[in-house]
Amino acid sequence: MKVVIAGGGTAGHINPGLAIAKFITQKNPRAQIIFVGTENGLETRLVPREGFELRLIKVRGFKRKLSFDTLRTVKELFRGMLEARRVLKEFKPDIVIGTGGYVCGPVLMNAAMMKIPTLIHEQNAFPGITNRILSKFVDAVAISFKESKKYFKTGEKLFLTGNPIRSEMLDMDRVSARQKLGIAQESNLVVIFGGSRGAEKMNETVCEMALKYYRESDCQILFATGEAQYDEVRNKLKGLNYSSFNVVPYIYNMAEAMASADLMVCRAGAITISELTALGIPSVIIPSPNVTANHQEYNARALEEQGAAVVILEKDLNGSILYQQITDLLKDREQLAKMARNAKKAGITNASEKIYSKMQELLKERKK
Repeated sequence: MKVVIAGGGTAGHINPGLAIAKFITQKNPRAQIIFVGTENGLETRLVPREGFELRLIKVRGFKRKLSFDTLRTVKELFRGMLEARRVLKEFKPDIVIGTGGYVCGPVLMNAAMMKIPTLIHEQNAFPGITNRILSKFVDAVAISFKESKKYFKTGEKLFLTGNPIRSEMLDMDRVSARQKLGIAQESNLVVIFGGSRGAEKMNETVCEMALKYYRESDCQILFATGEAQYDEVRNKLKGLNYSSFNVVPYIYNMAEAMASADLMVCRAGAITISELTALGIPSVIIPSPNVTANHQEYNARALEEQGAAVVILEKDLNGSILYQQITDLLKDREQLAKMARNAKKAGITNASEKIYSKMQELLKERKK
């Protein structure tokens, strides 16, 4: 089996593709898989780290307002279409999968025109414009939330899977994860991250919390700033010499970090929510207000209603409030345990298996 997976930009698009790819190789060790992305996305780092080949094409998204830049975007789109077609002709895949990002447009459109079986996966309750357009041309559309059905006009192609979770997430246990990270088993660990690109308001708040309120005896903290903001945050925290407060640009070993965590402080991206529930991790969620249709708050509120998370809106966020929420939860072990159980109940762990089964169906139909 030869598979092309297109997806890029943020970890939220790349990690589902990696989870699918790993499941395919478990089921079919002889499968050949390549990823297609762009040079500006996180895929240039994440995909090679997992041992998969990455092909790059030129493409970028349209801005909402027309400008001279729009002409350049159109030019790159045509170039991306040609480059994507060249990749498909050279590799000759049996099936093409899209997991989100602008790169999916030219790759999946070409595959559909070339009569190659196609499948896209939508991570969010409110689907992106690229996937809504592609849904009219591809053979199957995997969705992660039943609420997203109303946004697609091709109901017969839809099937509910949830979000693919990387196998290392599901296989990791707390004891071995903490040993690898050098975290004492009896310590409280709080993991804070604002997504693969970081979050400026969250970073400012965590810096305020660290400098004004945090004490080394409170808990251990692993804080990921996002690579673009790492130097700025380090400068702000220059006087903070606590060995228990670890600042990193990005958490590559997220499976170990999440398995080790007593509490997560994070955004409400679809993949993050899926991983929190799959692992049963209590969380303080700060949904990003800068997303389409405010879908992160919707994701966060759904988890809060199930008793698995506490939600703080960014407009209400400051260092004192965040510190108080973290310390209050860490002191109430019974409440933390209850939140963990509620998160676990909401988790879906077999999305990759469902997607693989649909792939097999599409391949069988092609042979008829």
